[in-house]
Amino acid sequence: MAWWIPVLVVVILFLIAILASAIKILPEYMRIVVFRLGRLLGVKGPGIVFIIPIIDQVIRLDLRERVIDVPKQRVVTKDNVTIDVDAVIYFRIVDPDKAVVQVQRYDIATSLLAQTTLRDVLGEVDLDYLLANRDALNKKLQSILDAETDAWGIKVTKVTIRDVALPEQMLRALAKQAEAERERRSRVIMAQGELEASQKMMEAAKLYEKVPAAMRLRELQTLAEVAREKNLIVVSGGEMGFVAGLTQAMLKRKK
Repeated sequence: MAWWIPVLVVVILFLIAILASAIKILPEYMRIVVFRLGRLLGVKGPGIVFIIPIIDQVIRLDLRERVIDVPKQRVVTKDNVTIDVDAVIYFRIVDPDKAVVQVQRYDIATSLLAQTTLRDVLGEVDLDYLLANRDALNKKLQSILDAETDAWGIKVTKVTIRDVALPEQMLRALAKQAEAERERRSRVIMAQGELEASQKMMEAAKLYEKVPAAMRLRELQTLAEVAREKNLIVVSGGEMGFVAGLTQAMLKRKK
């Protein structure tokens, strides 16, 4: 066998390896940032991308939306209540070359920025506002983070305050406040009921005053209802004939 055949095989294998490393196949959600001899060449992809091996350096980036779990942060609200708050951030890369050139680790930088922003924003509001207006605070946090990360080629799409942990004494205070509020509403409802009842009774009194016969019929109806109790003796303030008749009727019913 000629001496040059092994050399040719090695050269062919080397060329195949070089060609394989020169061809990059990227899915739709992937991009590569290419540096040629240290200088930014640009962003390439998706599909088939050709690079020069050894000379070109590439960094892969995933453009899909991702999530960062912001760890619990100790926050002191405007009314001096200490709480523990954590959040979730959704973001994606919109400018790959900025995400590589302008910041060293865009994911870590975004997470740290979110932690400080969360403490700053929630420290400017009262606890009651925080508990009642989470949606407004989420939008404010998203707007601030999106503006800050724009220079890094990052788009913050959503921020969600996930959990607010209150101290034990504050939980007891809120429980007492809720109980007092329920008691207040109950008293208000009872007072409104008494007011409506008194108004109806006043209207009925005016009607009886205008029509005495209606008052007499109501008295007879009341006496009839009272007479159902066999242990009672009813004495009416009306005429004696009516009292005698009613007494005889009650005695007959007892027999």
